[in-house]
Amino acid sequence: MPARVVFAGTPDFAVPSLAGLVEAGLPPVAVFTQPDRPAGRGRRLTPPPVKRAADAHGLPVHQPQRLDAEQVEVLRGLQPDIVVVVAYGQILRRPVLETPRAGCVNVHASLLPRWRGAAPIQRALLAGDRETGVTLMQMDEGLDTGPMLAREATPISPDETAGSLHDRLARIGADLLTAQLPSLLAGEVTPQPQPEPEATYAEKLSTRESWLDPDEPAEQLARRVRALAPVPGARVHLDGVQARILAAEPCPGEPGDRPGTVAAAGSAGIEVATGSGRLRITRLRPAGSREQSAADYLNGHPLAPGEQVR
Repeated sequence: MPARVVFAGTPDFAVPSLAGLVEAGLPPVAVFTQPDRPAGRGRRLTPPPVKRAADAHGLPVHQPQRLDAEQVEVLRGLQPDIVVVVAYGQILRRPVLETPRAGCVNVHASLLPRWRGAAPIQRALLAGDRETGVTLMQMDEGLDTGPMLAREATPISPDETAGSLHDRLARIGADLLTAQLPSLLAGEVTPQPQPEPEATYAEKLSTRESWLDPDEPAEQLARRVRALAPVPGARVHLDGVQARILAAEPCPGEPGDRPGTVAAAGSAGIEVATGSGRLRITRLRPAGSREQSAADYLNGHPLAPGEQVR
């Protein structure tokens, strides 16, 4: 008899894992995802990416506000052998964790125990990590504290953005899940405890963190731009206009540079003096306008050296 898999996930990151299960001949008997939410300028109710993917595969979908006692009974009625969780968005309590025969398995976008929590991809980029990866973890009641079942590492390239790394890790996670699932269902994998002294926490990014502070070093600011690209985008004011910075790179400064001012502006980009070196902005999106190169922006909004950038 085929294994009975239940899948729980919500955003784009979870979609490759769901598709991987279907392609591997293990289509979930049910998919749990978050309720539809208002989105876009019209604030219309919009289904999450996992719901759209599940509908495309003809899979039954459940969208409870929370996994309360009634939903636990629904889950028990499904008689799952295993529950696969990928960025579901709800904490699973003990009654849920104890329902499937092989437990609940999570696909997490970091090399645990580094970067437990909500924003592992962004935090890895902000910290300047040289590698990250995906961990397959047996879930417990803690926040990403369960024992590890498998891990796969990948280098972080110097020009990696949160968007490109997100997509790469989603594919790695899907492949790792489908490769390990038969062994997990057969009880052939020995869980390994996470080394607690090495644990770090990936706190969700705040709105305050999206603003660039030119007093910081250019290298650090460039990491922030990459960690916030493509959304929500790092933010600054250019000559009083709010803009989201989508691509930037550090470059050498010169004596006399004053942090927070335009040092140069031309076809190569907008160079902003920082606490150490310059940040060369190459792509941006001004408020109320489209994404564009810095050179195109300067055609309509010339900036002179010395103008404030805050």
